[in-house]
Amino acid sequence: MKRIVVVGASLCGLRALETLRSEGYAGELVAIGEEPVLPYDRPPLSKQFLKGEWEEDKIALRAQGVEDLSVEWRLGERAERLDAAGRAVVLASGERVPYDAVLLATGSVARQLPIAGDRSGIHLLRHLAHARVLREELARAARVTVVGAGFIGTEVAASCHERGLEVTLVEPLAAPLIRALGPTLGDLVADRFREEGVDLRLGVGVAGFEGPGRVEAVRLADGKTLPTDLVIVGIGVRPATDWLADSGLDVTDGVLCDATGATALPGVFAAGDVARWAAPGGGPARRHEHWTHAVEQGVHVARRILHGSSEGLGLVPYVWSDLFEMRIAIAGEPAADDTMHVAHGSLEERCFLALFGRDDRLVGAGAFRRSRQLHPARRLIAEGASFADAVAANG
Repeated sequence: MKRIVVVGASLCGLRALETLRSEGYAGELVAIGEEPVLPYDRPPLSKQFLKGEWEEDKIALRAQGVEDLSVEWRLGERAERLDAAGRAVVLASGERVPYDAVLLATGSVARQLPIAGDRSGIHLLRHLAHARVLREELARAARVTVVGAGFIGTEVAASCHERGLEVTLVEPLAAPLIRALGPTLGDLVADRFREEGVDLRLGVGVAGFEGPGRVEAVRLADGKTLPTDLVIVGIGVRPATDWLADSGLDVTDGVLCDATGATALPGVFAAGDVARWAAPGGGPARRHEHWTHAVEQGVHVARRILHGSSEGLGLVPYVWSDLFEMRIAIAGEPAADDTMHVAHGSLEERCFLALFGRDDRLVGAGAFRRSRQLHPARRLIAEGASFADAVAANG
């Protein structure tokens, strides 16, 4: 194999490039990235970087540089089309980049509220460029409205509060992080934000924005108006597949792959946020927007390309968040109506491990300031342990 191309200068793409070199690939490597910077770590953007605690050098994924990887970096260039028949990635400039194998690791795109229009002062937070602009604006603001109380929204709201700003967090659902944690634990998060003085507006959506050129207020669906200096929208992401629309790939909620990251097209693989992988033992293909999936899938695809292994990768979802003093970590995929058992602490202390069961199987676990206890629970989920056995093991 003469040339491997990675589309997406991301965490996932970088780990794939590192694995290819460390496991003996000596051919050409090309990395195409729309952002004009080398791969960096995204989680700190909503936390340490936004608060001004870290500068850009602290979020670099390779402090030692990338020269040892011998990669041709095509940064600041956008992939516009995949010509699978001609085995080439077509750039926005019209240039064709040939490949023998290609890894699609373009990640995801932040969703914007369609009612935002072209007013200034309404921000997304997905890329470093977003974070740079937002950090500068926060230095001049007093009141901030955050729309969406998922992971990004809650982290941004906490960071803005810790910067000393007056923060309002708007969420149409009944509690923050309710999709990931369920209502009981979501209410714990809500209580912690209220204790800090964050104004929570739950169960209500955004109806519009006011201000002639720059946002001055947020209109809620219940008729109330929130004066604000700026708005940060954190309502989720979608896979970055627009450029693959005519590629012949199934891109319904991400690029469809088998359990090794291979697509239906020869020599074409996908991993990370953009990819929807089948489970090794069958079952529906799933897409996960988690840091750990990006790393492990990138490594697995690199080995698949090099060694041709047909062994599938079975992963238990794992994600974490830091909100004030609380580290919240979640394994598996708990649902609101699952049976919940609390171990290693209590809800009142906000320091515990919560186990989630469904049909007598352990399907998820959530840890509040108990990350050490979460990892054994994640292994039990991977092993298909019964809920009763998991509860007994954490008694």
